Amino acid sequence: MIPRYTRKPMADIWSEQNKYQKWLDVEIAVCEAWSELGKIPLKSLENIKKKASFDIDRILEIERVTQHDVIAFVSCVAEYVGEDARYIHMGITSSDVLDTAYALLLKDSANILVKDIEELMLSLKGMAFQYRDTMVMGRSHGVHAEPTSFGLKFALYYSEMARNLERMRSAMESISYGKVSGAVGTFAHVPPEVEAKVCDKLGLRPAPVSTQVLQRDRHAQFFTTLAIIGSSIEKIATEIRHLQRTEVLEVMEPFGRGQRGSSAMPHKKNPVLSENITGLARLLRGYALSSMENVALWHERDISHSSVERVIGPDATTVLDFALVRLKGIIDGLVVYPESMKKNIE
Repeated sequence: MIPRYTRKPMADIWSEQNKYQKWLDVEIAVCEAWSELGKIPLKSLENIKKKASFDIDRILEIERVTQHDVIAFVSCVAEYVGEDARYIHMGITSSDVLDTAYALLLKDSANILVKDIEELMLSLKGMAFQYRDTMVMGRSHGVHAEPTSFGLKFALYYSEMARNLERMRSAMESISYGKVSGAVGTFAHVPPEVEAKVCDKLGLRPAPVSTQVLQRDRHAQFFTTLAIIGSSIEKIATEIRHLQRTEVLEVMEPFGRGQRGSSAMPHKKNPVLSENITGLARLLRGYALSSMENVALWHERDISHSSVERVIGPDATTVLDFALVRLKGIIDGLVVYPESMKKNIE
């Protein structure tokens, strides 16, 4: 995602450095599991754990020749480890590393999103109580209907975000699975005990059944959940946009000192933050569609999902993180005009 819509905690998760570190974490966990089963000498394991490292520039240099990122990565690590590198990647395939590491990245991202939702819910709850006795005209079809409570609007948003919190936790659980079952997922060259040990070490669960890859219905659930949450916060943003219209003017986004609304019409104060959230929600729904296209892979595996996930993993989580934090800022700084609400009722 472009820096404009990126917060540092999420950027750190999706950095190239952290991606390769997660790959290395998986490779070392596999070596530890093999050692516990007596297949890698303890001395060799200690040497691997001590020396294993990587250099991103070197990985990219090797990849220009191999045209295979995991082979390039393993080759680079081997240069650091030396002779004992023969035990690294033993019995496993690239997808064992990629899918398991991707699960770790998505899980870490989801933890940030859970916290974002919880923080937003606190702001919504505060507004619900603060304005529970403030009357505002209710509207159906965009037309005046009957008065309602301004606080009730926020109680509704709070309730919806509580459901989204449950969805987010469920989505995080759905992708918190790893697989170390080798080529086409048959455990032909690596026993299930290794997979169980690796997943336990990494805080994941072993997939009950897999092919050469984890099945992408898990990821589709994750990304569609992000899109649902995005649609929920878009609903709040859309309400603010409507209520800030000149002829309504019941609320206004926070407007900073020195901020300008238009190069041609400097008197304007536009709901640009809420409009921004509306646009970001559209991106999230697009990412969700892409994730569903990834479910139907060929036979035991193809890599048509790979290029998609390299984009939507970091982008979707980063966009939602940014949008949730932005909406909390809008809510916390929202300017409310009870007198305008009263006037519109009358």
